[in-house]
Amino acid sequence: MLVLYIILGIVGLILLLYLAGPSSYKAERSAVINRPADEVFEYIRSLKKQDDWSPWGKRDPNMKKEFEGTDGEVGAISRWEGNKEVGSGEQEITKIIPGQRVESELRFLKPWKSTSQAYIDVEPNGADKAAVTWGFEGKSGFPMRIMLLFMNMDKMIGKDFEEGLADLKQIMES
Repeated sequence: MLVLYIILGIVGLILLLYLAGPSSYKAERSAVINRPADEVFEYIRSLKKQDDWSPWGKRDPNMKKEFEGTDGEVGAISRWEGNKEVGSGEQEITKIIPGQRVESELRFLKPWKSTSQAYIDVEPNGADKAAVTWGFEGKSGFPMRIMLLFMNMDKMIGKDFEEGLADLKQIMES
């Protein structure tokens, strides 16, 4: 009987933590790039060129990459399989607002399965400058909802976005 109470207590605790956890997450960062917005947009819409400034490519230079579809167009897919730090998954461009926004779905397969919506916004910021905002958001399922009680997605991913935007800025301005 005691074992049953212990099991019910553990299940109850897990349920309570799940209900207390955030049901969604979001992280985004912005940077100003000293290049015309249309040039920046044409560069960032390419999944292949994202590899040049993405912080995750640096974490696994031997990452296996595969592309499907027309790069920079809706339906283009980038698949990756890497080390423990980058895991595996795919990114599919789902919507493009010409000159302004690229939306994609990130489907992570390892280290755990999850789906997030990513976006990159570009808007003019004065003469020959572009404000670029890179972000992603998603719904928290089990066990992510419990994990987010103990970790801050914005701080974790935000650092990666800052690093990537700094690299994008350096590439675009050189």
